[in-house]
Amino acid sequence: MSLACSRSLFFMVFVAGALALGVSYYLEYAVGLQPCGMCLLQRIFLALLTGCCLMAAVHGPGRLGSFGYWLLALLCTLAGTVTAWRQVLLQANPQPHPGLCSPSLSDLLASHPWMQVVPLMFNGTTDCAHVSWTLFDLSLPEWSLLFFVAMTVLSVYRLLRLLRIACQRPLSGESSHPALARD
Repeated sequence: MSLACSRSLFFMVFVAGALALGVSYYLEYAVGLQPCGMCLLQRIFLALLTGCCLMAAVHGPGRLGSFGYWLLALLCTLAGTVTAWRQVLLQANPQPHPGLCSPSLSDLLASHPWMQVVPLMFNGTTDCAHVSWTLFDLSLPEWSLLFFVAMTVLSVYRLLRLLRIACQRPLSGESSHPALARD
């Protein structure tokens, strides 16, 4: 019962992530909003989360595999949360002397090793501090932060639940309680 519930939760997180990705692509290509570097990082972490949850939903792992998938989902959501939080802070406290606009991602990848591109994108620029779209008075990074926090809470809950179940029942299938062994 618990594994089926976990599989359906993975599928629901996949659907939510796919919808969020769809909205981000709609806002970029249909509405015309240009994503900054931090928006692209958030999109990458969201795509990783979505892909991880799709693999877990299709795979239907056991208890140990489910723990691994939720741990991977937690890492993706934490990275997305940190990135969205950084952009929300940049928007709340814009620089008094804004710097130059950042080059595009392809220009950054062409001129720097990929290990240096992520810190450069994480520093943020005037593009990242500009609020270009709101819904219910929340900017896109704030919506992204809410989504990542909700997925982080879900991942932590599922991990704690799997740990509690593992402490009650060993992986070998033998019962750790004599009363359960007689049933």
